[in-house]
Amino acid sequence: MAVWDDLIGQDPVVAQLTAAARDADALVTAAQPAAGEPAPPRASSKMTHAWLFTGPPGSGRTTVARAFAAALQCVSPDRALGGAPGCGFCEGCHTTLVGTHADVEVVATDQLSIGVKDTRDLVRRSSMSPANGRWQVIVLADADRLTEGAGNVLLKAVEEPAPRTVWLLCAPSIEDVLPTIRSRCRHLNLRTPPVDAVADVLVRRDGIEPELAATVARATQGHIDWARRLATDERARERRAAVLRLPLQLDDIGGCLKAAQTLVDSATEDAKQVAEEVDAKETEELRAALGAAAGTGGRMPRGTAGAMKELADRQKRRATRTQRDTLDQALTDLAGFYRDVLVVQLGTSRPIANAEVSDAIRRVAASGRPENTLRRIEAVLACREALDGNVAPLLAVEAMTMALRAG
Repeated sequence: MAVWDDLIGQDPVVAQLTAAARDADALVTAAQPAAGEPAPPRASSKMTHAWLFTGPPGSGRTTVARAFAAALQCVSPDRALGGAPGCGFCEGCHTTLVGTHADVEVVATDQLSIGVKDTRDLVRRSSMSPANGRWQVIVLADADRLTEGAGNVLLKAVEEPAPRTVWLLCAPSIEDVLPTIRSRCRHLNLRTPPVDAVADVLVRRDGIEPELAATVARATQGHIDWARRLATDERARERRAAVLRLPLQLDDIGGCLKAAQTLVDSATEDAKQVAEEVDAKETEELRAALGAAAGTGGRMPRGTAGAMKELADRQKRRATRTQRDTLDQALTDLAGFYRDVLVVQLGTSRPIANAEVSDAIRRVAASGRPENTLRRIEAVLACREALDGNVAPLLAVEAMTMALRAG
């Protein structure tokens, strides 16, 4: 299995990265050329030191970056026979894909932002030569979460990288990255995978029943990670079903406020579920690492309170991000509902995505006009922007539900 096999519907991008990986392999080989083998001219290389992968949620930005990192580290003997780097089986490919390669660092934050301190650590690492691989590869999966100060720290490293260092940045859109950084990267834009291709992957690789796979692939419009979660997590399907019932609960002001509270409570519960699964384990591991002794009533050694507080603060920030991510996904589903309403009102031949609630969609469609539906979609998008601007979640969602009722 080649490293590119997990990429769905990204053939043009794969072709470009395969060509770049070939030239990258040639550049490394040229650093220590065999007798009689001339080094290829660097100016003609399709390889560069910094890449920016953008695309809508679910397009596979980080998956593409990991696959490219694996191809750069590929040590398969087939390369010498004309085979493309990225076999998927050699030590370089395997350790990169499972996250244990010494020269590949993947940064995906569970916090609200990436600050200056963490970015400086990355820049410091990027200045090192590869320990045993062919390249030093830094994958920044959430480049859009860099603070302005962190972006300025990163800029210098991207401007003047070490000779064998490659930066792979991922963001939803090119506008989410500082202009000074994106101007120094080669940009590749990914597309949303086709619904049929996502359903096929869920059946073949995850063992999902074909009917369920088709339903969740259509409902998520090709967002493979969200489709996989819906297919494998019944609670996620229940929460989504509750979101799709919301448009029928906005008959009066009381209904609007209740619906908003329910939506925020659901997101809070999701954050609590993540905390229960992760926080206790993290806390116990840190206590053990700091030397908490058994039989002391849980007392910690002197001088460790700061480390415990730092962990607690990080867990609190993670819970906040989880809540906002859950709310954002719910709002995306809600916007999809109203998009289906618009499809019905306009009488187009395009199939609706949320076929399981087609009766509700047609009921809402019959009660208004397309311009009402467009205003409702705008209200949902405005709520997403408000949450991104740190507006209190309940206040933002209440304003949205009142606007949905007004139409």
